[in-house]
Amino acid sequence: MPLHSRNNGGLSTPLLSSSTPSSSNSSDTDESPAPLSRRYNNDFPDLHFTIPKPPISSSFQSYKSLAVLSGHIGSVSSLALCGEFILSASQGRDIIVWQHPDLRQFTKFGQGSGSVKALLAVGNRVFTAHQDTRIRAWKVSRSSENVFRIINTLPTTKDCLGKLMRQSNYVQTRRNHKKLWIQHADSISCLAFHNGYIYSGSWDKTLKVWRLSDFKCVESIKAHDDAINALISSNGAVYSASADGRIKAWRRTEGNSISTHSLVEILEGHKDVSFNTVVACEDGRFLYGGGSDGYVMGWGWGGRKVCEVKAHEMAVLCMCIMGDFVCSGSGDKSIGIWRREMNGGIFRVGVIKGHEGPIRCLQASPLSVGGGFMLYSGSLDRSLRVWWVPKYCDTAKSEEKSVFLRLPSA
Repeated sequence: MPLHSRNNGGLSTPLLSSSTPSSSNSSDTDESPAPLSRRYNNDFPDLHFTIPKPPISSSFQSYKSLAVLSGHIGSVSSLALCGEFILSASQGRDIIVWQHPDLRQFTKFGQGSGSVKALLAVGNRVFTAHQDTRIRAWKVSRSSENVFRIINTLPTTKDCLGKLMRQSNYVQTRRNHKKLWIQHADSISCLAFHNGYIYSGSWDKTLKVWRLSDFKCVESIKAHDDAINALISSNGAVYSASADGRIKAWRRTEGNSISTHSLVEILEGHKDVSFNTVVACEDGRFLYGGGSDGYVMGWGWGGRKVCEVKAHEMAVLCMCIMGDFVCSGSGDKSIGIWRREMNGGIFRVGVIKGHEGPIRCLQASPLSVGGGFMLYSGSLDRSLRVWWVPKYCDTAKSEEKSVFLRLPSA
């Protein structure tokens, strides 16, 4: 199960089972997965250098994916940019490193460490969250043969040994079962970084805070009434999205050598609907959450709601933001491209189809390519696809109906 959602009884259930399958089919012919590890669209052999930026009045042809990257043994669960690399993690326990932006497979690491649920790159370090309730820290170094070298596992052995003998350090996790408060009791679903601290959210409903300098767990927060599915840091706060239908904002306060987090805001979603993903604009003005009912909701400063849009026929599983564009991936196998207005509202300017399974993760590249940007999508169909999203969209009709993305003729 990639995510958790909330049913009427308040129990965690498989996310996709609560959604109604889409009955509509695209009129475009979807591409089949490539038999090779990398396949480029023949119309764009030199993608990164030759895509021109045409005027809005140029003629267009149907959109096409730029590359289909395969090689994972399980569904693609998470993506992250790390310098010159893009990392894709899998439920099959493997992490593939691709050269960015030329998309060549560079190496693999993390095999055998448990199903990977989340990736986070911080400087020259990469953190991977796993179904086995552990976080692994890797150092990126060109000076060794093993470029991605594991340097620690969280919680660290030292941290555990220091708390092992005191009964007050144990918490009840299940009937007749206790764990140290620094240990997650269920799969870690998401990671975030803010101001020297790593944050991990889990299906055990807790949010844990790890100090980056020594990997020590400094706080455990009983954050939600159901599984935590996503985290994002923005405006000096960390936002957690949960299957309990709420997004909560947490802010760190300094005490007498003790750092604690306080709940500063609660954003309510639809009743009995899980929040699966949360993203924030770069300037922190707007925050968006995607739900298991296919809706995208947005808020401005002070918790003011700025939009509520039925974005997909099935659950919104992931989102990302690039400038004025919001991208949403869904269980209906499609990616919605939305333009953000000055007031925070969004309207659809494109729909991308091509995956044969639900879209589990999205990552946009800040690299400008031919007047657009590159978008990476990972799916339960085990593939990573690469798309080019133009920044010049004819928005005159987009508020009335969705349109397909178009690419310029070669």
